[in-house]
Amino acid sequence: MKLCCSFILLCLFSLARVQAQEMPPVQPLPTQKPATDAKVWGALVFATNDAAEAAAMPKVDVPAEFADIPQLLGKVFPWQRHEVIGQHLQDVFREYESWVVPTKDLFLKIDSKGPATGGGMNLHLQFWRDQQVLVKTDAVLTRQSPLFIAGPKWRGGQLIFVLVLKEAR
Repeated sequence: MKLCCSFILLCLFSLARVQAQEMPPVQPLPTQKPATDAKVWGALVFATNDAAEAAAMPKVDVPAEFADIPQLLGKVFPWQRHEVIGQHLQDVFREYESWVVPTKDLFLKIDSKGPATGGGMNLHLQFWRDQQVLVKTDAVLTRQSPLFIAGPKWRGGQLIFVLVLKEAR
């Protein structure tokens, strides 16, 4: 019993000495930003023919470089009014999924498939509403050609998701 108590005291004494020694400061791991292939601008647009319905939508300041989007939408869709109700600028990561989230309910998951022949980006896209995938597709996105995804009917019109290539790396 005396030997056992001596052993326990020796262990406690050794532990106390180790704890009393000054420990070197912990160095944070180096952080590197993930590699990106592109930067995209995504917007959720409410399209309608009802002026009062369009006027009731919250106004979002669209960057000047995308100011022509409503006119382009008017050439593609039968709606007279187009209001941007949410937008998001997002890096497209090379090895990770990216999310363009202009609103809390509708968003776009982007997986880069690398540069496209002739410029632009090859992308795999998933258009989500809450926890449900509405559309899955592969697309080539170029600076000259924005992508429009017709979303669900909403209120007196329709939601449209717009994706524009801002820059490719």
